[in-house]
Amino acid sequence: MSIPVEPLPIPRRVRALARGAALTPVWANKLGGLTFRTDDGRYIKWWPRNLEVDAAAEAERLAWAGAYTRVAQVLTVGHDATEEWLVTEAIDGRSAVDPRWIADPATAVRALGAGLRALHDALPVETCPFDWGVPARIANAAGRGIHVPAALRTPPPIDALVVCHGDACCPNTLLDDAGDPVAHVDLGALGVADRWADISVASMSTRWNYGPGWENALIAAYGIEPDPERLAYYRDLWDAT
Repeated sequence: MSIPVEPLPIPRRVRALARGAALTPVWANKLGGLTFRTDDGRYIKWWPRNLEVDAAAEAERLAWAGAYTRVAQVLTVGHDATEEWLVTEAIDGRSAVDPRWIADPATAVRALGAGLRALHDALPVETCPFDWGVPARIANAAGRGIHVPAALRTPPPIDALVVCHGDACCPNTLLDDAGDPVAHVDLGALGVADRWADISVASMSTRWNYGPGWENALIAAYGIEPDPERLAYYRDLWDAT
């Protein structure tokens, strides 16, 4: 997953959704998905149909979460036999892996931890209709033909149930110009789970984006002490699924 540094071929569907607006590529992922920003204040996400990402599921989660926290408003969602797409309104802010924040990891990591805690505090577990717990994740992986090792089928006892982001990697938090978190994106896996399911991935992803040494800083900004057992388990589950 990365910010494109060279021009990308623009799929025909994206051009149609742009309706003549100028397009700037802002993200490319390992599944072939692309995200473009338009010059009229929209983001267009497009990807080949697959069993891992579901545009309708993300739109449903955005609609639910939007009652409690700032998320992008969905404008259009759809699919055909070969591709899916999701168009949202733009939110003012830069991804935490924008070059501005790669150059200032201390600020970015603080915002990532604080932003994740704010998200967990804002979303109500009791009324959340989505599940991201371990059994659900293992079942989802099985549906995609992935075998989860037996050692990962029994998680540590729950520390605290929250509504997790589901993909709390650094790129999915937006920061304002002061370095404060303003919103989260890519909520397609959002659901109830132990908070360490998110914390483990968010802290681990600091290695990929800012280099070693920032994991505990993110956990401290979240407001808790590291839990080695839960960190190890949920990182292994992430890698396995």
